[in-house]
Amino acid sequence: MNAIDIIARKRDGYALTAAEIDFFIQGYTAGDIPDYQAAAWCMAVLLRGMTSEEVTELTLSIARSGQMLDLSDVAPLVADKHSTGGVGDKVTLALGPMVAAAGQPMGKMSGRGLGFSGGTLDKLESIPGWSSRLTIAAFKRQLAEIGLVVAGQTSDLAPADGKLYALRDVTATVPSLPLIASSVMSKKLASGANVILLDVKVGEGAFMRTLPEAEALARIMVKIGTQAGRRVVARVTDMSQPLGLAVGNALEVKEAIATLKGEGPADFTQLIVEDAGLLLHLCGCIPAAVDSNAIALRTLHDGSALNKFRQFVVAQGGDPAVVDDPDGVLPRAPVIHTLTSPQSGWLAAVNARTFGEVTVQLGGGRSKKEDTIDRSVGVVLRAKIGDRVETGQPLCDIHACSETEALAAAERLLAAYLWSAAPVEPPILVKQTIYP
Repeated sequence: MNAIDIIARKRDGYALTAAEIDFFIQGYTAGDIPDYQAAAWCMAVLLRGMTSEEVTELTLSIARSGQMLDLSDVAPLVADKHSTGGVGDKVTLALGPMVAAAGQPMGKMSGRGLGFSGGTLDKLESIPGWSSRLTIAAFKRQLAEIGLVVAGQTSDLAPADGKLYALRDVTATVPSLPLIASSVMSKKLASGANVILLDVKVGEGAFMRTLPEAEALARIMVKIGTQAGRRVVARVTDMSQPLGLAVGNALEVKEAIATLKGEGPADFTQLIVEDAGLLLHLCGCIPAAVDSNAIALRTLHDGSALNKFRQFVVAQGGDPAVVDDPDGVLPRAPVIHTLTSPQSGWLAAVNARTFGEVTVQLGGGRSKKEDTIDRSVGVVLRAKIGDRVETGQPLCDIHACSETEALAAAERLLAAYLWSAAPVEPPILVKQTIYP
């Protein structure tokens, strides 16, 4: 068996065996197969595709390239949730405490933002003292003690994925659905969760722009997880406009805390309540005949989800005062500039991607992995698609380091809006739920 033959077989459209896939992935991880051969193989996969069996074997091989966590000594079932990335997507920050407060342990390895899509760790690190650096022993201990942990992925988990992604990024092979799906699911399998909820974003503020693309990716990932022995469900959700109102690290933490107090935006609250209810059902915490959404919503109303968030913050070194006084604890931008509507009408578009890109431009995200970020900056929407606005009415508040930067951001953001003379229906938040 050799790399050239494996590349040629995929180039010619043949399905690779589990042994061939594993030989290639483990060889590349070890440095025995050079980048140029791996690049040729990735291009062959992009052009020829893979069967569902191939994608599953590829995912398992990438997961096996490093340490595989076993959390069975912590809980019979551990839940996880993964989003493919969007603008204003602070779901983990509120969903995790709700699920844990309802009695289901949730352990998650999260990432950082790159480009217009924000990262969970960057948001949580807005809280003074909070750290994502946990040993595996600390990860498991916290999961056992409070039922909720969010940590950064260690280099020991799925190292093949890191190498492959860096290579794909510079060889025009990122759009391959088999390679995207195996990248996401390998990390999920390696981090030890048994029950996985996938949130596949679709729209201008997502990596999947069209519904068919998003559905195809969701189905592949659900099939991979199921064939690997996990309980997996995917929801395809709207990202034509930002989720909730806040875009930017500290601003999103503040909104998540408000939501845990029962004071969050309607769309964001709807999504996390439904996500939490679905996860609780998948984990068997709630019988099918019981309204799981009502159980999830109760954790907001009785304060148990907020208390769980407080325990979670303390456990990872953060300042618990953020729960009671987010304005006094979280970083705040020195300039807040309000963008007003130049005309009257119903909002027909609020382009999510523009809001994400403007937040990066303000310093709240990364264009390159080594960039540092300003966690105080971002945008808070005051109106969304379907809302009626009048001339001079606030559209959004821009949180910036200077008036000059705020004015530049305002000019770009204004182009993200479209008005209609007739009423406009808000977009449907959940487009599709995909079961095994």
